[in-house]
Amino acid sequence: MRHFRDVLVSWGPVGLLVWSAMESAGIPNPGGTDFMLLALAAALPAQAALCAVLAIVGSLSGSVVFYEITRRGGEKLLARYTSSGRGARFREWFQRYGLTTVFVSALLPVPILPFKVFAACAGATGVGRTRFFLTLAAARIPRYCALAYLGVKLGNDGSITWVRSHGWEMAGFAMLLLGGMYLLIRFLDRPRVFE
Repeated sequence: MRHFRDVLVSWGPVGLLVWSAMESAGIPNPGGTDFMLLALAAALPAQAALCAVLAIVGSLSGSVVFYEITRRGGEKLLARYTSSGRGARFREWFQRYGLTTVFVSALLPVPILPFKVFAACAGATGVGRTRFFLTLAAARIPRYCALAYLGVKLGNDGSITWVRSHGWEMAGFAMLLLGGMYLLIRFLDRPRVFE
């Protein structure tokens, strides 16, 4: 796999597009797109914006494949376990609040929350395609733009060190963001009493 990644790095931004699509389609390599984007942005500062755009396009394209697989196969599997009791409550909870977990896990480069698990649940529980992809785009755009910026400003080694050394801060931010989004949705869902 490392040799394959090195070949894709030699392809430049196009290799990043392929890599991010493969990773998002379900081929496990947590953080691979992030580190490849940092390396390419540091090596090719003039093409950093292009690299960010191609990482976003690749991620969304690969996620289409992953979502459709989990929507078709996962829904049948999940139906066995979520047709009644706790499973039914989980399905109802996920359809209402689950996209917050998708958003937060897709936003942060440090794997704090397992993105693939939440993305699979979104497909399997029947979360709408438009809602899922808008949520994913809202998370991936700032993530990959920020990583490209870091790559240009700090270089490859500096940016990787920065991301790794700020893991706890990002974890704290993720928990605050998740809690805040949950409370906001609860607030917006509460019944309104008009006098």
